[in-house]
Amino acid sequence: MPPAPIEDRRLAAIGLMLLAFLCFTGIDSCAKWLVLAGLPALQVVFVRFAVHAVMVLATAGSLRGANLLRSRRPGLEVWRAFLLLGSTMMNFVAVRYLPLTLTAAIFFTVPIWVCLLAIPLLGERVGRRRWMAILVGFVGVLIITRPWGAEAHWAILLSMGTAIGAALYAIATRRLAGIDSTATQQFYAAGGATLAIAPLAVFDWVWPATGIDWAVLAVIGVFGWAGHQLLTTAHRLAAASTLAPFVYVQILYMSASSWLIFQHPPDLWVLLGALVVVASGLYIWLRERSLAGQTRPQAAPAA
Repeated sequence: MPPAPIEDRRLAAIGLMLLAFLCFTGIDSCAKWLVLAGLPALQVVFVRFAVHAVMVLATAGSLRGANLLRSRRPGLEVWRAFLLLGSTMMNFVAVRYLPLTLTAAIFFTVPIWVCLLAIPLLGERVGRRRWMAILVGFVGVLIITRPWGAEAHWAILLSMGTAIGAALYAIATRRLAGIDSTATQQFYAAGGATLAIAPLAVFDWVWPATGIDWAVLAVIGVFGWAGHQLLTTAHRLAAASTLAPFVYVQILYMSASSWLIFQHPPDLWVLLGALVVVASGLYIWLRERSLAGQTRPQAAPAA
């Protein structure tokens, strides 16, 4: 079955992006609910990826068959799956102890880490202006985490590890672009994480105690699958450069979830630091977009 053609439907793509990040907020909210209810974090991670893998098989497996398993870079696919697994594990432990607004604000450093790590891993060059943006972004991190204060929690280190792992995952995804299909990448990411975490999860299994806990456990993987599907479709309908800034709408979703579900209203310092990090990330995005425009071949003048 041929891949769906690329289209130019920006408003539809933006709407899908907003729904995708609502699903991603659902993942973190479900994870926090479940670990606070007493379920082990490794069990929650396992269910999140197992349901995701089943959804991929149910939707793409029947269409692609054995081709779903075929990869031209299986080693990179497995490495990417472990990066996603490690990042998710650290995040699910962190949300047990930290407000969602704090973990979300730290996660927004991912574009900064991608820019920084792309230097040694992808051989990309970073100019003086982007270096300044990176430094400003880390000032924002200091404002968010306030490591000098009495309120600083060790779980902040896990949240930072989540962001670094997600940045390495994004770089691995960039290296797989045009090599494996999106369905194959999803299958390896979800299936590989499921197989890796299963032996650890089953030995410390706790059954949910209430109907709500069962429902939350069942839906967490659906949120993961749906979010990735919406994100993929959105990038088929509009350019990545158009959609990139909308990632920051998640701070609104996370703030609402943290406040309404877990009674953790946004902290002023976290919001201030988040604004600094967002500004840094947006500048890096604008700078990369500008440089991409400069290197794009110019159209020949009309005769």
